[in-house]
Amino acid sequence: MATTAGYFDRKPTATSRPGLSHLQGDPASPHTPQRTFSSAFSSPALSYRAEEEVVVLELGARHLSAGIVGESNPRCRLDFGPERSRRVGDYRQYLPEYQDRPRKRRRNYKWGEDHELWRMNLRDVNLGLVEDKVERVVREAYTKYLLLDSKNKRLVLVLPSLVPHRLLSSILSSIFSNFQTLSITLFSSPVLNVAAAGCRAGLVVDIGWEEAVITSVYELREVQTQWTTRAMKVVTQQMAILLQEYAKLEGPGQQRRDSPQTQEDTGYDQPSPDSRYFEFSEEVTSRIAWCPVKGQDPSESEQGTNSAHIPEQPVTAEGGASEAHKQTQDHITVSIPSPLPPHRTLQIPFAKLAEPVEDGLLAKGSNLHAHDDHEQPLPQLIYKTLLSLPPDVRSQCMARIIITGGGSNIAGLKTRLLNELKTIVKTRGWDPVYGKVAGEAKQHREAVRNSRLSTNLTPSEGADTHLQPQVEDEITEKLEKEKLKSSKATAAGEIRGVETLGPWAGGSLVASLKVKGVVEIDQDSFLTNGLAGAKKESEVVHAAQRMSLGARSGLGEKTGWTLGAWA
Repeated sequence: MATTAGYFDRKPTATSRPGLSHLQGDPASPHTPQRTFSSAFSSPALSYRAEEEVVVLELGARHLSAGIVGESNPRCRLDFGPERSRRVGDYRQYLPEYQDRPRKRRRNYKWGEDHELWRMNLRDVNLGLVEDKVERVVREAYTKYLLLDSKNKRLVLVLPSLVPHRLLSSILSSIFSNFQTLSITLFSSPVLNVAAAGCRAGLVVDIGWEEAVITSVYELREVQTQWTTRAMKVVTQQMAILLQEYAKLEGPGQQRRDSPQTQEDTGYDQPSPDSRYFEFSEEVTSRIAWCPVKGQDPSESEQGTNSAHIPEQPVTAEGGASEAHKQTQDHITVSIPSPLPPHRTLQIPFAKLAEPVEDGLLAKGSNLHAHDDHEQPLPQLIYKTLLSLPPDVRSQCMARIIITGGGSNIAGLKTRLLNELKTIVKTRGWDPVYGKVAGEAKQHREAVRNSRLSTNLTPSEGADTHLQPQVEDEITEKLEKEKLKSSKATAAGEIRGVETLGPWAGGSLVASLKVKGVVEIDQDSFLTNGLAGAKKESEVVHAAQRMSLGARSGLGEKTGWTLGAWA
């Protein structure tokens, strides 16, 4: 190393500036060697492959979930309540005692209309307001939670397949116009629920807000969809009526008097309750509401009554214990503080908190023939959906029943639905014809069949050929055994439930696999023609090469786009 004196003895000349060579260490000392590059086009910096971040949005009637592809959970879940629809600079919600302010009862109020983004009946829906709400909530998700620039991003949008075209066009127009998204890939919620469960087929029971949609999926394609209006909107209405009745009681020891009601006044067709009880009833429903796992009482097992479809059981010591347990539940009361004036604590029996769920979703105590096609109870609609499927598809779907949605979080509801479905199948089988006459004819055929089999008659002695047992074939049995050795055993033909991670997790999983979506809409093509630019599936020319959601070249693209399940 150069000494200090040698450094000060060196003086710069007027024609040259001092260099830094005297500060370099001895070549024998540790130092970083200089790099030599053989090519003039090579770079000394390390090459990183820039991964394009794809955003996954799950849009429902009341909530928006947003996150990044590859993550297991969304980063945010935003609602469309009235507090989120305030103007800029309106901070009344942060004032002290704002929640305790007196509220007026609204006339001509549709239950939950302030908390919905859309309704399936678009005659009273302002689509311009829907576009503004979508823009505000998506912008908040980008700026507060995702922390990403929305420009030149690819988006995965998870939507129900029953969304009307006008509503779908408004949602896509709002996102394309305000966020400069390159393309949007649409995925169906039932298909992603099946994918998130690790299956390729299944029966998805989505208990949503306004409707409960039952979709059969086979090989990741929707086969059939049926729906009913018995969903969480009806359950919260029934819970609000229950809370409102107990809030009117003057003293803590006063009991609720149940007035005699007719078939038209019970459960489903009651008028809309007070609008001030919406948030209160929704919180009670999500926290305390429950559903009995067991079915009906023995006295309610008449034919044509949709109580719980559980057969009668003999009175035993276990039955007596269950009856005593039921009486104990009737005497248990739950104290619920009311946030509404006069802030009274409601004393509600624990058994009463199960009535809104049974009346709203299961239609307990009502006649099956009194319901329209769009008002069917959930167990009956699940059975009818399975009954309408082909046998091979039915065997796969009934073994993978996926119950999802906001209503699936109610304690005991999943087990109750599966138990009732098993009882219906055990009682009726897979025969679409049922009733008193059909039951008598079935019993007669069984009696004739048993009598003929008991006599051990041969076909030549007069017995019907189709009633005789099939002759065993050694070659067929050998082929079946070889087939079982080479194939994996899969569950089929039995009723069982399967858990799922949800549609958002399924969208994140599928998009991370870099697969090509069926419905992928480009910004330019949509802003030019809208949904009218969509072509039929037979008119779309697909490329032979496999393409990903990331950066791609101009080669190998398909010459059009289709609406797929939304067509």
